[in-house]
Amino acid sequence: MTMPNSTAELDRAAHLHPYTDARKLEAEGPRVIDRGDGVFVFDEQGNSYLEGLSGLWSVGVGFNQPRLVEAAAEQMARLPYYHTFAQKTHGPAARLADKLVEMTPEGLTRVFFTSSGSEANDTVVKMLWYFNNARGRPEKKKFISRLGGYHGITIASGSLTGLPWNHTDFDLPAIPVRHVTSPNAWQNARDGESEADFAQRLADELEAVIAEEGAETIAAFIGEPLMGAGGVIVPPEGYWDKVQEICRRHEILIVADEVITGFGRTGNLWGCDTFGIKPDVLVMSKQLTSSYMPLAAIAISDEIYQGIADNSARHGTFGHGFTASGHPVATAVALENIAIIEEQGLVANGAAVGAALQAELRRRFGDHPLVGEVRGTGMIAAVQLCADRSTRRALAPEGKLGGYVFERAHDHGLIIRNIKDAVAFCPPLILSEAQMHDMLDRFALTLDDALDWARAEGLV
Repeated sequence: MTMPNSTAELDRAAHLHPYTDARKLEAEGPRVIDRGDGVFVFDEQGNSYLEGLSGLWSVGVGFNQPRLVEAAAEQMARLPYYHTFAQKTHGPAARLADKLVEMTPEGLTRVFFTSSGSEANDTVVKMLWYFNNARGRPEKKKFISRLGGYHGITIASGSLTGLPWNHTDFDLPAIPVRHVTSPNAWQNARDGESEADFAQRLADELEAVIAEEGAETIAAFIGEPLMGAGGVIVPPEGYWDKVQEICRRHEILIVADEVITGFGRTGNLWGCDTFGIKPDVLVMSKQLTSSYMPLAAIAISDEIYQGIADNSARHGTFGHGFTASGHPVATAVALENIAIIEEQGLVANGAAVGAALQAELRRRFGDHPLVGEVRGTGMIAAVQLCADRSTRRALAPEGKLGGYVFERAHDHGLIIRNIKDAVAFCPPLILSEAQMHDMLDRFALTLDDALDWARAEGLV
């Protein structure tokens, strides 16, 4: 028997992939990405692709930043690993915690490290349960999340997530969580309903859910400032003001999931800055290290910290943590990544190129026969595909058109992501305006191919 020896053959024979149709992978094999250079990645055959989603919404500084490689190598040589249990620490973790307290919105005073956003949001659930027990409120344990929201895939964070494919046959949700309506106006606004009226209707729903569950049982409201994996959903004006007013009035904490939106994605350093959110907890990952190393961080208010600290003194320890919490190589890379973002003005670049991206997407594709809506903020956007803009009718089955566009884009040297029939863009923060136009030229060719295909199939 001939043993597989190419990367693709080895992968097809042995690797179970996340977010992949395993049978489709068996039949077709994987696309093997071999190297990166700036905003481009290259497959094993040498074909180049402009990475329009930054990998997974995450590579801010590009795919071959030598300073991050050097930071990792230097730290690996000095102290490749140490833990942060039992009062131990090391320089990179201490410096990064201090830097993040300085950078994050006012009122967040302590930082806890994990390796992923999923672990971080799982930890947030446990932290707030622990905090409320410490404060003598053992019944205050429920969470409010949104349909379409994405907060991870561990048992607790996957329960907070509001996407059906993350729940079906996984027996989730498995913690007490209520999912309220997504602030997706394309999908959920009623005919003739103004943006203000839509925001008010969502606020009224939140009030009703709190009344039904009892405010005394609800620990927190968790939300992405702008939804990413749910389709790049920009909340209606006034939405976050209303949500925060309601939660503050009912003593419900605000958890801002900035895993995608942090470090300049929305035109400001934080999505909280863009949408006027004052969080009690802020979760970050992805662009924290540009995903060169797995790392996430949770910034918490002093009130939450004091409750946790008191309870840890009562029990003799805070009984939670991971082998890699505050890993020295990961935290060293994060410090260098943040230095690059600051020194190269990448938040400002993201704001400027992002504004041009938003304008060009609307100008070039707003009237395309397959486009129902263009939406986004800063360097994150979505083109909503449909068969009929006037009725918002999807090309059946939903996701078929988006799937075609996703696949076809590779033929034009472009990697994007379809979320059903929403095509998402989230290019690296280093993207130049010329590269932005190149990206949209490639997308234009892809969309024209999709229109020809849909017409040939009799679908439009």
